Amino acid sequence: MLVIVVENAPPRLRGRLAVWMLEVRAGVYIGSYGRRVREMIWGQVCAYIEEGNAVIAWAAANDAGFEFDTCGRNRRVPVDMDGFRVVAFGPEAALPMQLGPATATLPRRRGRG
Repeated sequence: MLVIVVENAPPRLRGRLAVWMLEVRAGVYIGSYGRRVREMIWGQVCAYIEEGNAVIAWAAANDAGFEFDTCGRNRRVPVDMDGFRVVAFGPEAALPMQLGPATATLPRRRGRG
């Protein structure tokens, strides 16, 4: 089983994915392919994602039962922790340069250093 989820993807990439896979929800594609085809499809996703982002997951013979990878701009980044892949969150997006009157003083978040 192969699953690809795209966000903010250009229409031409969505069209390419629809040729190879079934779009079961907006931006969610599923299919069943081997390694070579999976790598070819993922290469096209990474080449054409532009300002969007994507994640791919596929069945694998490991403790988790799957593998995954990401491409594009996203706060979620795969990290290897002692041979087990988990998702780490990168820093939050920068605040806008000009704050409007309603957001002139933003409250500080508690519990995060």
